[in-house]
Amino acid sequence: MTVPQRYGVTFPFDGIPLLDQREIVQEIAALGYTDLWSAESGGYDAFIPLAVAAQWAPSLRLGTAIVPAYTRGAHTLASTVASMCHAAPGRFALGIGTSSNVIVERWNGMEFDKPYQRVRDTIRFLRASLAGEKVDEEYETFAVKGFRLSVTPPRQPPILVAALREGMLRLAGREGDGAIINWLSADDVKTVVPHVGPDKEIVARIFVFPTDDAGLARAVGKRAIASYLTVPVYAAFHEWLGRGDELADLWRLWKEGDRKAAAESIPDHVVDQLLVWGKPEQCREHLQRYIDNGVTTPAPALFSGPDQLRTVLEALKP
Repeated sequence: MTVPQRYGVTFPFDGIPLLDQREIVQEIAALGYTDLWSAESGGYDAFIPLAVAAQWAPSLRLGTAIVPAYTRGAHTLASTVASMCHAAPGRFALGIGTSSNVIVERWNGMEFDKPYQRVRDTIRFLRASLAGEKVDEEYETFAVKGFRLSVTPPRQPPILVAALREGMLRLAGREGDGAIINWLSADDVKTVVPHVGPDKEIVARIFVFPTDDAGLARAVGKRAIASYLTVPVYAAFHEWLGRGDELADLWRLWKEGDRKAAAESIPDHVVDQLLVWGKPEQCREHLQRYIDNGVTTPAPALFSGPDQLRTVLEALKP
């Protein structure tokens, strides 16, 4: 089986009210994009923007990248996924993952415990419940007693796993339909993809800043990288990728509380690896490297203002 090549974009867009994005979404479909991928991190939830967009552009596939496995109970998550499957029949893909201790513990007051097992158990529960089975099961990380979904979807959605290191990447290939990867370079893709295995979809959220102002790009990139790569799961990921020495000052200064110095300590070449920036044609070439190295569905997250959005979408179209 060959996984089809797709080309998505991260949605919704910053700085524009959600309901004002209808024409943009329709233009995205007309430009040849195939997917919209949402996120869930302090702003919109992952599902409602996709449910709205499903009615605006019936050709687009809609995916979550990602939904935390901890923050919705089993019944609530199954019902929400089934509802999306009915709102966009055959066009919804569920991306699920551990999220981070920041979102799970600090923002939701839940214990960030046994993340690998929690994602595995959630996948197994969803497979059963979305098939219409009665679920009465003691999983390792939660229990479900006598639940049956009354609105089973017309077809099972793909379930993709947000994965960083070997264990979760292998889970994505073994029990999921693919992996969702994030905050890595085009060359890092070659390290990550083999752990997922063949014939699996690889979705990548890739951060793109279309500007040829190197100083601005690196300043913005350093702030974004510092906010993510100091989260323990991402720090461990980049240690594993071999950036421990390059990011040692970032982690030390961040722990000491000097966040400005921490961000400034990130080497320029690390920003150039992790942030796609430059003129539009340079950004396109950089994105293509991700595809060449194994990404089947790029989902660029655009660092561009509302006034430039349409121009950028046109320039980066597939």
